Order: sequence, then structure tokens, then C-alpha cells
Amino acid sequence: MILEHIALYVEDPEKMRDFYIHFFDATPNKKYHNPRTGLQTYFLSFEGGARLEIMQRPAMSPRASGKYPLGYAHISFKLGSIEKVDQLTRELQESGHPLLNGPRMTGDGYYESVFSDPEGNLIELVA
Repeated sequence: MILEHIALYVEDPEKMRDFYIHFFDATPNKKYHNPRTGLQTYFLSFEGGARLEIMQRPAMSPRASGKYPLGYAHISFKLGSIEKVDQLTRELQESGHPLLNGPRMTGDGYYESVFSDPEGNLIELVA
């Protein structure tokens, strides 16, 4: 079995597309727009085959509240080395994206740092 993709509703599909292209080398498809429903989507493909669908449509509901809301918690990108985690951590910080945690060695053996994307979805960078 293969996980095909994960999808996120977003407020600004172009801003989010550009963020993932710039920092994570995503390759986007051509924007899909369904004029009947108002749905607009991009599929972003990453090295290794993972895909993220970013979607926007009229009348979306606000994000769940609280420190640990139910549902998806984060997206994790395996960069391959501690040096690459440190490098992308610096690039994200220098671009104004605040570091939320790390870089650090976790109790379960990951070297990670944690950021949020422009719309508040958590991203882990792991070695």
C-alpha cells in the first residue's frame, strides 16, 4: 500500500505553493479550478514521491483552536543529515520564519527543528 498524498485547506494557495517550492524544492502541477464548486488546488511533488495537495474553496471553516487540536499534527521532511537540518533551519529563520523548537536531538532519536508554514501548519525538519 502507498500513501498517495496529504491535503491541506489553505487561505492563499499561491503563497503556500511558493513557500514549498522555495524551501522544499516542491514541483507544482498546473492549478486546477472547478468553477462549479470554487475549488482550487495545486499538487506539490517532492523528491521520493511524496505529494501535498493544497486546496482552497469558498466558505472554509476556521482552524481548530487550542495548543493540541485533534487531527493532523505536522509534516516532516527528512533532509538526510544534521548539517542539512541546520542549514535549512538558518535559511528559514533568516527569511523571517520563527523557529518553534530545536534544532535538537529528540528522546526517540531524531535530530529535528520545527517551524510553521505561512499559514501555521507545523513542519519538522529531520536528519
